[in-house]
Amino acid sequence: MNNKNSFFKDIIIKWVINTISLFVVVKIIKGVNLNATGIDAVIILAVMSAIIGIINAFIRPIILFLTLPINIMTFGLFTLFINGLLFAIAGLLVKGFEITSLLSAIIGYICFSIISFLLTVIITDK
Repeated sequence: MNNKNSFFKDIIIKWVINTISLFVVVKIIKGVNLNATGIDAVIILAVMSAIIGIINAFIRPIILFLTLPINIMTFGLFTLFINGLLFAIAGLLVKGFEITSLLSAIIGYICFSIISFLLTVIITDK
């Protein structure tokens, strides 16, 4: 029973970290916009964070497998394009979250990943 509680606690902590990371990305990356304020903005960021998590867990591995040959030929750089594209798709699914270009999506996802990693290292004790 304790492992189950720990599992859900870890998921919630990661969700909050990703939401904070997304907030920072919206503030620092031109072309990644949030069209709301207050509690609405927090809800939009939390939903966007959850959708990114679901896409990364279920869709991204399949796409990476299917594009493995081109990833090998580009020494993994095509993964940046895939991540940006999936970030942009997630942005299309959330009303109030806007990504204006693929380049903004790629840069936004790179920053999102770095910020999320750093916050995870700082906050978690594992």
